[in-house]
Amino acid sequence: MKFSLGLIVFVAVSLFSYGQGRPRTSQYIFNNYLLNPAISGIDNYTDVKMGYRNQWQGMKDAPRTYYVSLHAPIGEAFIRSSVNSFPAVGENPLSRQYVNSFMSAEPHHGVGFYALTDKAGMIRQSIVNATYAYHLGLSEILNMSVGVSAGFSSINIDISNVIADNIPGDALLSADYNNRIRPDVGFGIWMYTPRVFLGLSAKQLIGRHERITDGQATVGQYQQPSFYGTVGYKFFLGEDLAIVPSGLLSYALNSPAAIDANLKLAYKDKLWAGSGYRNNDSYSLMAGFNVGYLLNLSYSYDFSTSPLRKVNTGSHEIVIGLLLNNRYKVNCSQRQF
Repeated sequence: MKFSLGLIVFVAVSLFSYGQGRPRTSQYIFNNYLLNPAISGIDNYTDVKMGYRNQWQGMKDAPRTYYVSLHAPIGEAFIRSSVNSFPAVGENPLSRQYVNSFMSAEPHHGVGFYALTDKAGMIRQSIVNATYAYHLGLSEILNMSVGVSAGFSSINIDISNVIADNIPGDALLSADYNNRIRPDVGFGIWMYTPRVFLGLSAKQLIGRHERITDGQATVGQYQQPSFYGTVGYKFFLGEDLAIVPSGLLSYALNSPAAIDANLKLAYKDKLWAGSGYRNNDSYSLMAGFNVGYLLNLSYSYDFSTSPLRKVNTGSHEIVIGLLLNNRYKVNCSQRQF
């Protein structure tokens, strides 16, 4: 079978991106909710995020990712008081006073949803999940939440522009084989204090895959489960200045593990800047700021270190956040700063 150049590019890009499982984001520290459903409702407002990532700028058919997420606390504890013990309107979550007076969250529920689409060459991956979490205090300052996610995912392949001989009957190029909606289930645990966060989660826990061998379809695992571990700690350099190192370990079955290391410097609840590293992939620079108690913005730029650095000029990512129903008028998530 003779394939066109477009199909060769499609295969190369899809294998490189799909080997890591779900689409990556350099700003995981800004929205860990995408990785762990246990974060649902962790703050005392409705958290909305909209993100866009343009990967490998300058490379034709390179991945582009779009997402929107929303989660919020629910229940009597949130209605009557602050579920995360903010002591006053506008209290700076970075200050030592806040840390010293922090008390664990009242038991409460959190719900949310996110939708994500990623297009690379002829492949479009779409994911829609609803999430639920339950938060409770284990001690005066230690909180734990457990969450689940459920929804669907699909991988659509546009074969309309594939130029190949003898394609009739080839199951690999069958629209019925490629374009399907499949169930998606995940689970997560999140531990947090005013200084420390630690999370474990798993996604893509169910599903079957039809593998094509010598033109015949055989049934196996459709999607490989993905596992994530996240950790971070806040060090104070002064009353209004802190540094937050964090790390993310990602692993999908039958794929190499990916390690992200991130270092962020935050000033009060106004400005932050940082850098990141992903093994065998990229370095990144990032920065963000909060506009009042409604809006926050962040941007990151990745410098490729993989062999693809010769054919691209880096990756851009921007995230816009909204803090809705922000009755305590805080400027940012206490987990983020």
